[in-house]
Amino acid sequence: MPRRHRQHHRIQRRRLEEGLRAQREVQGLVGAQAPGAEEEGAAAFSSTEAAAAAPPSPPQSPQGASSSPTGLASNPMCHSNEGSSNQEEEGPSTSQDLADPASVMQDTLEEKMSDLIHFLLLKYRIKELITKEEMLNTVIKDYQDHFPEIFREASDCMQVVFGVDVKEVDPTSQSYILVTSVGLTYYEELNDAQRFPKAGLLIIILGLIYLEGDCAQEEVIWDALGAMGVHAGMEHYIYGEPRKLITQDWVQEGNLEYRQLPNSDPACNEFLWGPRAHAETSKLKVLEYVAKVSGCDPRSFPFLYEEALRDEEEEA
Repeated sequence: MPRRHRQHHRIQRRRLEEGLRAQREVQGLVGAQAPGAEEEGAAAFSSTEAAAAAPPSPPQSPQGASSSPTGLASNPMCHSNEGSSNQEEEGPSTSQDLADPASVMQDTLEEKMSDLIHFLLLKYRIKELITKEEMLNTVIKDYQDHFPEIFREASDCMQVVFGVDVKEVDPTSQSYILVTSVGLTYYEELNDAQRFPKAGLLIIILGLIYLEGDCAQEEVIWDALGAMGVHAGMEHYIYGEPRKLITQDWVQEGNLEYRQLPNSDPACNEFLWGPRAHAETSKLKVLEYVAKVSGCDPRSFPFLYEEALRDEEEEA
C-alpha cells in the first residue's frame, strides 16, 4: 500500500473508532433509561408484548465513556452523562444549577428520545407500522413542538446503533416502517432472550472489512469493536456473546466469510464479505453508514468513496 494511502487508512480507522466510542455512549443512553413509552403505550398492545420489549439495564463498563464524543454523540441529545459525574467530583450542585431551565429541558428531551427509541423498537419487534399521531400521543405528549428534533435524533440512533431505518411509507397519514439498513434482508426474531436488533454490528463489520481492503484480519476486527465495548467471549447486553455470532451464525447465513490466512504462522484468520452481503448491499451504502457512525461525509474516505462509486457505475 502506498505511503499516502496508508496515512489515509490510519486517519479513517481512527475516525471510525472515535465514532464507535461515541456509539457506546448512545447505547448507554438508550439502555439505561426506563422505557416509559412502552409502558404508556401498553394499552395498545398485549401486556406480554409490552413487557418483553422492555430492555435490561446495560452492565457497567470497566472503561469510561469517551470524553470527546463524535458522530451521533456530538448531538446535544445524545451526550453521555458527563455532567452528573463531574458534579459528584466537584461537590453538590447549587440551587441555581438545579433550576437551570436549559438543563432541565435537555434532560427531558433526552428522556423523550429514549422513550421514542424504545417505542420504535417495540414496533420493529411486532412488525407494525408507526404513525406520527401515535408517537405524539403515546410518547411526545406535551412536547410536540420538539417532535422534529426528537424524531430525527431517535431515527439516527435507531440506524447507527441498531441498523434499523425509519422510512416514511405514506406522507398523507405520516406513517413509517422499520427496515434493516443498507438494503440487507437480515432477519432476526426478537424475543425475551434477544430484545435488541443486531444488524448494526454486522454493518459495522462489513464497513471494517471494506476499510481494510476487502478483507480484515480477525485481530483488527476485535480491536475496532473493543472501542464500542464488544469483546470476544464477553456477554454484551445488545449483541450477546459476539464470537459465536460473528464467526459462526453470520458465516452460516452467508453474511460473512471467515477463513484462515494461508501460510500464517502462528495461524490467524480473516473476514470477508459473504455472498449474501455482496448480493444485498453495496460498498457505497456501507461506506455511507460508516461515515454516519464516524460523524463525517463519505467523501472523507476519498479512495474508498471513488472505488464505491466505480462499483455502482459498473453495476448500473
